[in-house]
Amino acid sequence: MIWKTEISPLLKDFELMRQPVIIRVNKFDEASAKEFASRMAAAHSTGQKVIPIIIDSYGGQVYSLMSMIAQIRASELPVATIVEGKAMSCGAVLLSFGEQGMRFADPDATIMIHDVSSGGRGKIEELKADVAEADRLDEKIFTMMARNCGKKDDYFKKKVFNKKHADWFMDAAEAKRHGLVNQLRLPQLKIKVDVDIDFE
Repeated sequence: MIWKTEISPLLKDFELMRQPVIIRVNKFDEASAKEFASRMAAAHSTGQKVIPIIIDSYGGQVYSLMSMIAQIRASELPVATIVEGKAMSCGAVLLSFGEQGMRFADPDATIMIHDVSSGGRGKIEELKADVAEADRLDEKIFTMMARNCGKKDDYFKKKVFNKKHADWFMDAAEAKRHGLVNQLRLPQLKIKVDVDIDFE
């Protein structure tokens, strides 16, 4: 990711009181979800107009993903999602929560979607409860992704079913055809420091 700072020639010296916030997501766990929430809150105090979220992740815990999604939904600023290398599992879902038109991926990036893993252990009744919860999360996540991409609710669920529930790997171009990605490039971020003069 490349970013440049453009400074007005009217300024000789300057110091940013608050640096723009760029969020990078590599993991989906309790610690990363907590850090994500903190960074999202900080972004609302910088004066920036959009929150860039850079994704390069193999995935992780679904409940941590849901916490991040809650932060994006509560945001007063639009979010841009940017895949640098990979957006797998939870990463692919998070990608879909970028504002329409602001979901970017490097042309060589990999996106992967699959069913939620229950990871259950224990007695039979406990395993049944874990499977039921995995089914509930599957339904919720696939529906959210489909709606984010302007598709019917069962669009991604049917695709995964037709692939016999195997991991579904896509390059960025294929992900764009399904609506997960809008632009096959990494954006250049510009930080503008300017002086405005108004008459009242």
